[in-house]
Amino acid sequence: MTSLAADDLLFGRADGAGVEWAISRRPVPYPLAVEAMEARVEAILGGDAAEQVWLLEHPPLYTAGVSAKPGDLLDPDRFPVFRSGRGGQFTYHGPGQRVAYVMLDLRQRRRDARAFVLALEAWIIFALARLGVRGETHTGRVGVWVGPPALDTEAKIAAIGVKLRRWVSFHGVSLNRTPDLTHFDGIVPCGQRERGVTSLQALGGPTGETLTDEALADAFTSVFGPIFPVDSAPAP
Repeated sequence: MTSLAADDLLFGRADGAGVEWAISRRPVPYPLAVEAMEARVEAILGGDAAEQVWLLEHPPLYTAGVSAKPGDLLDPDRFPVFRSGRGGQFTYHGPGQRVAYVMLDLRQRRRDARAFVLALEAWIIFALARLGVRGETHTGRVGVWVGPPALDTEAKIAAIGVKLRRWVSFHGVSLNRTPDLTHFDGIVPCGQRERGVTSLQALGGPTGETLTDEALADAFTSVFGPIFPVDSAPAP
Protein backbone atom coordinates (compact mmCIF):
# COMPACT_ATOMS: atom_id res chain seq x y z
CA MET A 1 0.00 0.00 0.00
CA THR A 2 1.28 3.46 -0.88
CA SER A 3 2.18 5.68 2.05
CA LEU A 4 0.60 9.11 1.65
CA ALA A 5 2.44 11.98 3.33
CA ALA A 6 0.28 14.63 4.94
CA ASP A 7 1.52 17.31 2.55
CA ASP A 8 0.38 15.22 -0.43
CA LEU A 9 -3.18 15.10 0.85
CA LEU A 10 -3.84 18.83 1.06
CA PHE A 11 -4.49 20.68 -2.17
CA GLY A 12 -6.43 23.76 -1.11
CA ARG A 13 -6.23 27.23 -2.57
CA ALA A 14 -4.24 29.84 -0.71
CA ASP A 15 -7.11 32.31 -1.11
CA GLY A 16 -9.68 29.82 0.24
CA ALA A 17 -11.99 30.26 -2.77
CA GLY A 18 -14.67 27.60 -3.16
CA VAL A 19 -15.25 25.15 -5.98
CA GLU A 20 -18.55 24.86 -7.84
CA TRP A 21 -20.25 21.50 -7.18
CA ALA A 22 -22.54 20.50 -10.06
CA ILE A 23 -24.61 17.33 -10.41
CA SER A 24 -26.36 15.93 -13.49
CA ARG A 25 -29.20 13.55 -12.64
CA ARG A 26 -29.65 12.18 -16.17
CA PRO A 27 -27.00 10.31 -18.19
CA VAL A 28 -24.75 12.66 -20.17
CA PRO A 29 -23.41 11.59 -23.59
CA TYR A 30 -19.63 11.42 -23.46
CA PRO A 31 -18.93 13.84 -26.36
CA LEU A 32 -21.15 16.50 -24.76
CA ALA A 33 -19.34 16.09 -21.45
CA VAL A 34 -15.94 16.52 -23.12
CA GLU A 35 -17.17 19.59 -24.98
CA ALA A 36 -18.45 21.11 -21.73
CA MET A 37 -15.19 20.37 -19.93
CA GLU A 38 -13.14 21.90 -22.72
CA ALA A 39 -15.22 25.07 -22.54
CA ARG A 40 -14.91 25.28 -18.75
CA VAL A 41 -11.14 24.76 -18.81
CA GLU A 42 -10.71 27.59 -21.32
CA ALA A 43 -12.93 29.83 -19.18
CA ILE A 44 -10.88 29.03 -16.06
CA LEU A 45 -7.65 29.75 -17.92
CA GLY A 46 -9.08 33.07 -19.05
CA GLY A 47 -10.20 34.01 -15.55
CA ASP A 48 -13.87 33.93 -16.61
CA ALA A 49 -15.14 30.96 -14.56
CA ALA A 50 -14.72 29.31 -11.19
CA GLU A 51 -13.25 25.89 -10.61
CA GLN A 52 -15.77 23.08 -10.81
CA VAL A 53 -16.43 19.45 -9.94
CA TRP A 54 -19.15 17.86 -12.07
CA LEU A 55 -20.80 14.62 -10.94
CA LEU A 56 -22.61 12.58 -13.57
CA GLU A 57 -23.19 9.21 -15.19
CA HIS A 58 -22.69 8.20 -18.82
CA PRO A 59 -24.54 5.71 -21.02
CA PRO A 60 -22.50 2.48 -21.38
CA LEU A 61 -19.23 3.16 -23.22
CA TYR A 62 -15.49 2.55 -23.23
CA THR A 63 -12.85 5.27 -23.29
CA ALA A 64 -9.22 4.91 -24.30
CA GLY A 65 -6.66 7.09 -22.55
CA VAL A 66 -3.35 8.15 -24.03
CA SER A 67 -1.64 4.93 -22.83
CA ALA A 68 -4.32 2.55 -24.12
CA LYS A 69 -3.08 -0.58 -25.90
CA PRO A 70 -5.16 -1.86 -28.84
CA GLY A 71 -5.03 -5.43 -27.53
CA ASP A 72 -6.77 -4.37 -24.32
CA LEU A 73 -10.00 -3.69 -26.21
CA LEU A 74 -11.40 -7.21 -26.14
CA ASP A 75 -14.89 -6.59 -27.53
CA PRO A 76 -14.86 -3.46 -29.73
CA ASP A 77 -18.48 -3.93 -30.82
CA ARG A 78 -19.99 -4.18 -27.36
CA PHE A 79 -20.26 -0.45 -26.58
CA PRO A 80 -19.19 2.78 -28.28
CA VAL A 81 -15.47 3.47 -27.90
CA PHE A 82 -14.15 7.01 -27.48
CA ARG A 83 -10.55 8.16 -27.70
CA SER A 84 -9.73 10.44 -24.79
CA GLY A 85 -6.90 12.85 -24.06
CA ARG A 86 -6.81 11.84 -20.39
CA GLY A 87 -4.05 9.80 -18.85
CA GLY A 88 -4.43 6.07 -18.41
CA GLN A 89 -5.63 3.17 -20.54
CA PHE A 90 -9.06 1.66 -21.30
CA THR A 91 -11.91 2.12 -18.86
CA TYR A 92 -15.66 1.65 -18.78
CA HIS A 93 -18.31 4.21 -17.90
CA GLY A 94 -21.99 3.46 -17.49
CA PRO A 95 -25.09 3.50 -15.29
CA GLY A 96 -24.38 2.97 -11.61
CA GLN A 97 -20.91 4.45 -11.83
CA ARG A 98 -20.35 7.92 -10.39
CA VAL A 99 -18.04 9.95 -12.59
CA ALA A 100 -16.55 13.13 -11.14
CA TYR A 101 -14.96 15.52 -13.61
CA VAL A 102 -12.52 17.73 -11.77
CA MET A 103 -11.69 21.14 -13.25
CA LEU A 104 -9.25 22.77 -10.85
CA ASP A 105 -6.71 25.54 -11.35
CA LEU A 106 -3.44 24.15 -10.05
CA ARG A 107 -1.84 27.55 -10.60
CA GLN A 108 -3.84 28.60 -7.53
CA ARG A 109 -3.02 25.37 -5.65
CA ARG A 110 0.17 23.44 -6.40
CA ARG A 111 1.88 22.88 -9.73
CA ASP A 112 2.66 19.27 -8.92
CA ALA A 113 1.00 16.65 -11.12
CA ARG A 114 2.07 13.67 -9.03
CA ALA A 115 0.84 15.22 -5.80
CA PHE A 116 -2.45 16.08 -7.53
CA VAL A 117 -3.06 12.44 -8.44
CA LEU A 118 -2.22 11.39 -4.88
CA ALA A 119 -4.71 13.98 -3.60
CA LEU A 120 -7.43 12.59 -5.91
CA GLU A 121 -6.75 9.10 -4.61
CA ALA A 122 -6.90 10.36 -1.01
CA TRP A 123 -10.24 12.03 -1.77
CA ILE A 124 -11.75 8.75 -2.92
CA ILE A 125 -10.27 6.82 0.01
CA PHE A 126 -11.76 9.34 2.45
CA ALA A 127 -15.15 9.13 0.70
CA LEU A 128 -15.11 5.33 0.83
CA ALA A 129 -14.27 5.45 4.53
CA ARG A 130 -17.41 7.51 5.09
CA LEU A 131 -19.30 4.68 3.37
CA GLY A 132 -17.70 2.00 5.52
CA VAL A 133 -15.27 0.70 2.87
CA ARG A 134 -11.49 0.59 3.24
CA GLY A 135 -9.79 1.75 0.05
CA GLU A 136 -6.09 1.41 -0.72
CA THR A 137 -3.53 2.71 -3.17
CA HIS A 138 -0.48 0.83 -4.40
CA THR A 139 2.86 1.95 -5.79
CA GLY A 140 2.92 1.77 -9.57
CA ARG A 141 -0.87 1.56 -9.90
CA VAL A 142 -3.10 4.62 -10.24
CA GLY A 143 -6.55 4.33 -8.73
CA VAL A 144 -8.15 3.00 -5.55
CA TRP A 145 -8.39 -0.67 -4.65
CA VAL A 146 -10.13 -2.92 -2.15
CA GLY A 147 -8.39 -6.03 -0.82
CA PRO A 148 -8.54 -8.50 2.03
CA PRO A 149 -10.39 -8.98 4.29
CA ALA A 150 -13.27 -7.54 2.24
CA LEU A 151 -12.21 -9.55 -0.84
CA ASP A 152 -10.02 -12.59 -1.42
CA THR A 153 -7.94 -10.72 -3.99
CA GLU A 154 -7.47 -7.05 -4.83
CA ALA A 155 -9.99 -5.36 -7.10
CA LYS A 156 -10.28 -1.80 -8.33
CA ILE A 157 -13.24 0.24 -7.12
CA ALA A 158 -12.25 3.65 -8.53
CA ALA A 159 -10.26 4.70 -11.58
CA ILE A 160 -8.42 7.98 -12.10
CA GLY A 161 -7.52 9.58 -15.42
CA VAL A 162 -6.75 13.28 -15.67
CA LYS A 163 -5.32 15.79 -18.09
CA LEU A 164 -3.68 19.13 -17.39
CA ARG A 165 -3.87 22.07 -19.76
CA ARG A 166 -1.55 24.85 -18.66
CA TRP A 167 -2.08 23.60 -15.07
CA VAL A 168 -5.88 23.45 -15.23
CA SER A 169 -7.17 19.91 -14.76
CA PHE A 170 -10.00 18.05 -16.42
CA HIS A 171 -11.38 14.53 -16.73
CA GLY A 172 -11.12 12.99 -13.26
CA VAL A 173 -12.30 9.94 -11.31
CA SER A 174 -14.94 7.22 -11.56
CA LEU A 175 -16.30 5.34 -8.55
CA ASN A 176 -18.15 2.05 -9.02
CA ARG A 177 -21.39 2.29 -7.09
CA THR A 178 -23.81 -0.19 -8.71
CA PRO A 179 -22.60 -0.77 -12.29
CA ASP A 180 -23.02 -4.06 -14.13
CA LEU A 181 -19.50 -5.39 -13.55
CA THR A 182 -19.77 -7.73 -16.54
CA HIS A 183 -19.59 -4.63 -18.73
CA PHE A 184 -15.89 -4.41 -17.86
CA ASP A 185 -15.37 -7.75 -19.62
CA GLY A 186 -15.02 -6.04 -23.00
CA ILE A 187 -11.72 -4.43 -22.00
CA VAL A 188 -8.67 -5.00 -19.84
CA PRO A 189 -9.52 -2.29 -17.28
CA CYS A 190 -6.62 0.12 -16.90
CA GLY A 191 -4.30 -2.54 -18.30
CA GLN A 192 -4.64 -4.72 -15.19
CA ARG A 193 -4.96 -8.29 -16.49
CA GLU A 194 -4.34 -9.99 -13.13
CA ARG A 195 -6.82 -7.94 -11.10
CA GLY A 196 -10.56 -7.39 -11.36
CA VAL A 197 -13.02 -4.66 -10.53
CA THR A 198 -15.52 -4.32 -7.72
CA SER A 199 -18.24 -1.96 -6.57
CA LEU A 200 -19.98 -0.72 -3.46
CA GLN A 201 -22.85 -3.06 -4.32
CA ALA A 202 -20.58 -6.09 -4.67
CA LEU A 203 -19.01 -5.30 -1.30
CA GLY A 204 -22.40 -5.05 0.39
CA GLY A 205 -21.86 -1.38 1.16
CA PRO A 206 -24.32 1.50 0.91
CA THR A 207 -25.21 2.21 -2.69
CA GLY A 208 -27.58 5.19 -2.66
CA GLU A 209 -26.70 7.88 -5.17
CA THR A 210 -27.39 10.73 -2.75
CA LEU A 211 -25.40 9.07 0.04
CA THR A 212 -22.47 8.50 -2.32
CA ASP A 213 -22.56 12.10 -3.52
CA GLU A 214 -22.64 13.37 0.06
CA ALA A 215 -19.62 11.25 0.96
CA LEU A 216 -17.75 12.56 -2.08
CA ALA A 217 -18.63 16.16 -1.22
CA ASP A 218 -17.62 15.83 2.42
CA ALA A 219 -14.33 14.11 1.59
CA PHE A 220 -13.52 16.61 -1.16
CA THR A 221 -13.54 19.49 1.30
CA SER A 222 -11.02 17.63 3.47
CA VAL A 223 -8.48 17.60 0.64
CA PHE A 224 -9.29 20.45 -1.74
CA GLY A 225 -11.22 22.97 0.35
CA PRO A 226 -14.73 24.43 0.34
CA ILE A 227 -17.42 23.79 -2.27
CA PHE A 228 -20.65 25.50 -3.14
CA PRO A 229 -23.52 23.80 -5.00
CA VAL A 230 -24.70 25.26 -8.27
CA ASP A 231 -28.26 24.82 -9.55
CA SER A 232 -27.50 23.70 -13.07
CA ALA A 233 -25.01 21.23 -14.47
CA PRO A 234 -22.61 22.34 -17.22
CA ALA A 235 -23.74 22.43 -20.80
CA PRO A 236 -21.58 22.89 -23.89
